[in-house]
Amino acid sequence: MTSFDEREKAFEAKFSIDEELRFRVHARRARLFGGWVAAQLGLSGDAAESYAKDMIAADFEEVGDEDLLAKARADLAAAGKSVDDATLRKQLQVAFNEATRQLVGE
Repeated sequence: MTSFDEREKAFEAKFSIDEELRFRVHARRARLFGGWVAAQLGLSGDAAESYAKDMIAADFEEVGDEDLLAKARADLAAAGKSVDDATLRKQLQVAFNEATRQLVGE
């Protein structure tokens, strides 16, 4: 095997690892954001955990953040809670930062 082939395999392996980490960060972000929304809805314990898992599933519906934000908006509105988009986006960023800290720090 040539050094070029070895370098190519190393780059492919790094890309694979980076993509897996990216996936894990986004899943953890959705869980953390779901936990925050659950708290706003007054959920705790198993109900809050179940809601956070539902948020992870919602994150796979579309590319980008709109699926998470739409679910949060709809659920909060159904519960009579008023949370503006700026607050939702800020909490999503907080969740992303925390997920990154948790997973990159492992």
